[in-house]
Amino acid sequence: MAKVKKAFICSNCGAHSSKWEGKCHSCEEWNTLVEEVITKDTSEESKRNVWKEETALKPKKLSEIQLGETARIISYDKELNRVLGGGIVMGSLVLIGGHPGIGKSTLLLQLAVSLKKKVLYISGEESEEQIKMRAERIQYKNLNCFILTETNVVKILQQAKNGHVDLIIIDSIQTLSSPYIESTPGTISQIRECTGELQRFAKETNIPIFVIGHITKDGSIAGPKLLEHMVDVVLQFEGDRHHTYRILRTIKNRFGSTDEIGIYEMQSVGLRQVNNPSELLLSQSQEDLSGSAISATIEGLRPMLLEIQALVTPSAYGTPQRSATGFDLRRLSMLLAVLEKRCGLPFAQSDVFLNIAGGIKVADPSIDLAIVVALISSLQDIPINRKCCFAGEIGLSGEIRAVNRVEQRIQEANRLGFEQIYISSYNNKGISQSKYDIEILSVSKVEDLLRKLFD
Repeated sequence: MAKVKKAFICSNCGAHSSKWEGKCHSCEEWNTLVEEVITKDTSEESKRNVWKEETALKPKKLSEIQLGETARIISYDKELNRVLGGGIVMGSLVLIGGHPGIGKSTLLLQLAVSLKKKVLYISGEESEEQIKMRAERIQYKNLNCFILTETNVVKILQQAKNGHVDLIIIDSIQTLSSPYIESTPGTISQIRECTGELQRFAKETNIPIFVIGHITKDGSIAGPKLLEHMVDVVLQFEGDRHHTYRILRTIKNRFGSTDEIGIYEMQSVGLRQVNNPSELLLSQSQEDLSGSAISATIEGLRPMLLEIQALVTPSAYGTPQRSATGFDLRRLSMLLAVLEKRCGLPFAQSDVFLNIAGGIKVADPSIDLAIVVALISSLQDIPINRKCCFAGEIGLSGEIRAVNRVEQRIQEANRLGFEQIYISSYNNKGISQSKYDIEILSVSKVEDLLRKLFD
């Protein structure tokens, strides 16, 4: 017999409720409870997975467990290897989210057609002809890449088991459905059930699975929040559809760091890896312009230089505007307050616009120094030397605080041909000027920086 059960599930956190409520009792979000009709077949045949016989596992003592290196598949894509922590871990479940048209399918199809492995590419959104056209455009090389247009998760796993594949790619999780759940594809219960089946299959067969997930208007991955907890790795593919550069950012990684990013350029033949991020984060202009400063920052293990652009103009209305792209708006307000209090600069009656060039989002506090310089440069309309860069964190009392791994920042600036770098005086210990061609200048307060650059 089939047991029918109705439940109201929160689309934000996945919490269950026996009746509809306007406000979720778990995450306290409004109008997020959705009715789901859950029907499961309780017969003996459906209780076991059709792709694997049930085996009983015995517990082991902690001292009996042998440690070894995590088995990984090294792909041609160095940027993908970087964000995954060194390669694709065997038996891992990887979720990639991003806006429609950003390049998620292209990225994973490039991976499928370049690996020297047997790959099964599942598409629930595109036909076989559409995938073949894209593969020819990116010049595929892997003859062991198999395409299957199927949405039934049980049939997919049967094909993967019978075909002895090395890697599975699913586009996308919102199109899959399980025959044990009587609800439409894309609903909370279907996404949760299908992800659970994929997770069990990956762990028991040691086959890595990549899953594409759509995102909502606010940028979060569509479906219950439980989806992100079930997978091993969550990657976010960011960028503007109207620009060529894309950023692959790690949100969650059980096998490596969550600070890494991969950078790509969208071309007519697919995604090109960008090994030198400074080529997209620095402006191509050779002129010294006001309101622009270069910051030496670090994302994960990778040092990079990026351009900070600021525009300060007199406000035409009663309330000045504050806008920041790629930077925390509240931290921008804090830096403006520090400049007004410690340096007496009149920002209160000015509109302030801040932009991180290249479309990248930065949370590293070391870019504070470059932001302050760009703001003052725009306010006073004084350009900054393009061969000068900055690395320092600003405190509430106006002091310039030390940043971590400053030597890597100096080496990157030196390699790119910069002539000067401003750092905190507290970072001076152990740094030898003789080792670098770049001039290292130290400052301790915002007032000192103002005198050195603008007097």
